[in-house]
Amino acid sequence: MTQDPVRLTQFSHGAGCGCKISPKVLDEILKTSVAFPDNDKLLVGNHSRDDAAVYDLGNGTAIISTTDFFMPIVDDPFEFGRIAAANSISDVYAMGGKPLMAIAVLGWPVNKLPADVAQKVVEGGRSICLEAGIPLAGGHSIDSPEPIFGLAVTGILPIENLKQNNTAKEGDLLFLTKPLGVGILSTAQKRGLITDDLLAVIIKQMTTLNKTGEELGKIKGVHAMTDVTGFGFLGHLIEMAEGSGLSAEVWYDKIPAIPGVKEYIAQGVFPDGTTRNWSSYGEKVKFEKGTPVAEAFKLLPDPQTNGGLLIAIAPETKDELITVLEKNGLGGFITPLGQMKAKGEKAVVILP
Repeated sequence: MTQDPVRLTQFSHGAGCGCKISPKVLDEILKTSVAFPDNDKLLVGNHSRDDAAVYDLGNGTAIISTTDFFMPIVDDPFEFGRIAAANSISDVYAMGGKPLMAIAVLGWPVNKLPADVAQKVVEGGRSICLEAGIPLAGGHSIDSPEPIFGLAVTGILPIENLKQNNTAKEGDLLFLTKPLGVGILSTAQKRGLITDDLLAVIIKQMTTLNKTGEELGKIKGVHAMTDVTGFGFLGHLIEMAEGSGLSAEVWYDKIPAIPGVKEYIAQGVFPDGTTRNWSSYGEKVKFEKGTPVAEAFKLLPDPQTNGGLLIAIAPETKDELITVLEKNGLGGFITPLGQMKAKGEKAVVILP
């Protein structure tokens, strides 16, 4: 008798970066009364909500350190491993850096799922490390109630190329290098509603490395950069705007979305993480008249997994950015979708 294939998403309550704790709850968790001594070598740490920690080596270069892990967002174990690994490595690229090596983080329900399924997950992670040109150099595993996989990644960069998420400047144009809708379509998959063709599209997007970030780090006019993940486009843009002491204006009709995703929105398909995200920061967003609010509410806070790079760049150097994007096969994302403005009443204003 042929054994039915394992459906990994049925063994987890969350999916991909949608597993992230909401921004509001995370703020509560991270509160501390412990005072750490100043460390002038720590260029990026807990004082900002950035993608990775960055430490000055004292020779003009810095080490980047980050970790990311989550529960299955697809059923195929090999693809789950690839997605989780690509998402983890993305944090290094989002800082403008180059990854050096990774170690694996694995939690596995050994009494529910066979070890050979876990082997496929790790092998998927290894394949993405190979694409990034780095070794999967070790790791740690535990017996856990639900399957979990990710990487801790170490990277490096010239300090002059460091990009942060809180250094945007007034007038900067905003670009995004991948379309939105992964969380919505992953929910459709879990409900058995997605087509095979559309599933292949989102898997390809989630396993595509954001290598362009290393090259973008060399552009002086790129003032701020981050990757869009579990807090959704709005959550990460709010971090950029508030961290920079600015507000952001977004042009909704320029927001890239995965083809077909709006049809699922119309059917009421979206993950719980969208609601958690909106409840955490919805009061910081204003929709101008004419914006399709019901649709935007489900698309803009949608949790992304290995989402695109959100870039704030000086208008006078946008042509340099466009050249890099086109050279890296991202010619579909050369239209700005918003602009950083002087700080206003709301962190983000959405225009039609």
